[in-house]
Amino acid sequence: MAGRSKNNKSNQGNPNNSNFARNQGAKVATVTGKIDVSKSGLAFVTVEGIERDIIVYPENLNTALKGDIVRIELMLHKKQGNKRVEGVVKEVTVRKQSEFVGRLEVKPTFAFLIPDNDKIPMDIFIPVENLNGGLDGDKAVVKVIEWRKTKNPIGIVLRILTNESANEQAMQDILSENGFPLDFPEEVMEEAARISDVLDQKEIDKREDFRETLTLTIDPVDAKDFDDAISIKELSDGYYEVGVHIADVSHYVLENTELDKEALNRATSVYLPDRVLPMLPEHLSNQLCSLRPNEEKFTFSAIFTINQGGQVKDYRIGKTIINSNRRFTYEEAQEIIEGKDGDYAQEIRLLDTISKSLRQQRFNNGAINFSSTEVRFKLDENNVPIGIVIKESKDAHKLIEELMLLANRYVAQHIGKIMYQGKPLPFPYRIHDQPNEEKLSSFASFASKFGYKMSLNTPESITKTFNELLRDIHGKPEQHVLETLGIRTMSKAVYTTENIGHYGLGFDDYCHFTSPIRRYPDVLVHRIVHQVLQGNIKPTKGLEEMCKHCSTQERNAMDAERSATKYKQVEYMQQFVGETFEGMISGVAAFGVFVETIEHKCEGMLPISDLLDIDRFEFSEQEYALIGRNTGIRFTIGEKIKIKVVRADLDKRQIDFHLAEMPEQIERKARPKLKKDMKSSSIKKKR
Repeated sequence: MAGRSKNNKSNQGNPNNSNFARNQGAKVATVTGKIDVSKSGLAFVTVEGIERDIIVYPENLNTALKGDIVRIELMLHKKQGNKRVEGVVKEVTVRKQSEFVGRLEVKPTFAFLIPDNDKIPMDIFIPVENLNGGLDGDKAVVKVIEWRKTKNPIGIVLRILTNESANEQAMQDILSENGFPLDFPEEVMEEAARISDVLDQKEIDKREDFRETLTLTIDPVDAKDFDDAISIKELSDGYYEVGVHIADVSHYVLENTELDKEALNRATSVYLPDRVLPMLPEHLSNQLCSLRPNEEKFTFSAIFTINQGGQVKDYRIGKTIINSNRRFTYEEAQEIIEGKDGDYAQEIRLLDTISKSLRQQRFNNGAINFSSTEVRFKLDENNVPIGIVIKESKDAHKLIEELMLLANRYVAQHIGKIMYQGKPLPFPYRIHDQPNEEKLSSFASFASKFGYKMSLNTPESITKTFNELLRDIHGKPEQHVLETLGIRTMSKAVYTTENIGHYGLGFDDYCHFTSPIRRYPDVLVHRIVHQVLQGNIKPTKGLEEMCKHCSTQERNAMDAERSATKYKQVEYMQQFVGETFEGMISGVAAFGVFVETIEHKCEGMLPISDLLDIDRFEFSEQEYALIGRNTGIRFTIGEKIKIKVVRADLDKRQIDFHLAEMPEQIERKARPKLKKDMKSSSIKKKR
């Protein structure tokens, strides 16, 4: 039936329902946290400072959906014991998602959207005047314009997807379910369009002029927005002036404008395999702010007096104007670094030398040297994956990375010294906490099985032995698994006004200054730095809340990127259903093992039910393994196994494997057990 309320919403707010009855006489407290809703409708709220999640029954969700920030009323029983604390959602303070993709059911006087995502527990009511041409059975994007506690929410059709490709529908669905609006509001687009392309002469006169200084950009071959440029000029006594010039987005995106509100709401650009969903309208991101070659651009710069050994003698920060001489791709710059002749070859090799010195300084001062490879799909003209491309981080990438890190660190150091009314000036730092002790201990124990010892006595010894481990495993079979697990032991970097330094980089002060076209925290940093330079400090209201929102949106963007990548993996592996490949176990859970095909770098699931003929297995979180109860056989992260592709389900974004061949070491252990089972089985048949 159209308009069904999947979670019995008619009981919401009813003091006679079962959950309210359970809590008669309980003490009441109110907290705020993030909610996660299961398929069954049962929800759990994570609250900072409370160890165990709070349970919320479906009838007490009050329209809250997965990922929302909610204010909940706790029911604290006098005899709580070890039971989970229960809660009732009193208010949704931040909605993760307001746009939904699904199928329209249209009646003569009303309509409903039936969401594709089965975790959305209600249909969306659409008045006929809000259909915008939508017909019965159409696939559509609908925005909720009114949330109602006891009835279905009211929505309006934004876009019809019926004639779009399956890929287009899937990508838009992924963006919507992670809370990213697909289009910019009309008022935002109008505001962006009104911004002049002509640089104001009065503003030019206020800025340091770098238009006659050699300036370059180095970016991916398919980049359309260029956040950063590098200038270089020789000084005396072996020093050089190296400028890190960043697009001056804050000059165009003024505080509290519609542009600014929308940028904060999105907080980040989202990068999917076949597209970018930008934080800013294209007129700004790809034109006004993009540091394109042979165009005068306003920039915000950190300029260093530095030698080839990476020693910084002096620095300054300020507003500038540049004119980029040349756009390089990473591949072009890499060829020059490796010895090929080309434009500005001497300057690029000099910048490479400086960056390598800076990199070595970082590792000497406690940075952790994780290497990274990026797997991307080669797409045809219809965005169908036709191949896998593995991108390694080479010297050209590291050249830009080190100079960006230098600018981010010095900007954070500069602001970290500023006091306002007797206290450090509030500022959006990028912080990274020390690893979780329990996770680190488990990792060290696992690494010891490969013969590697780690010292966990101090933060310094952890870093030192981590780097020694990463160096020693390079090129060995266990490299992939230990690098992957090592990264998982690390804390997540976040934005906050409470500066505790960046553990992974080994910096006491760090911020994001260098990518304001695609990250909102960088815009905040630019505004505060400009206030400090002007001597006109006005602390940003609600800065910590903005930092938390940006951290949340960053995670949502990562989830969207992972989901889109998984979709492409499934789409690519459809052609191989029925075929057998060598894979590596990339993850372990109680319900099975995740396996990544070595040839394609595509991950699927080998369910535990597929292993029942071998043994009954139990999950060991500490050992990253499924362990047979009777045989002791282990399926462990990093182990190679042969798998057969049996299913590639695009709707579920899921690849299913079966075990194609018993690994030799497992077969050896399993043989006595299997023979015993066969004998037992034959005895039963005779009886």
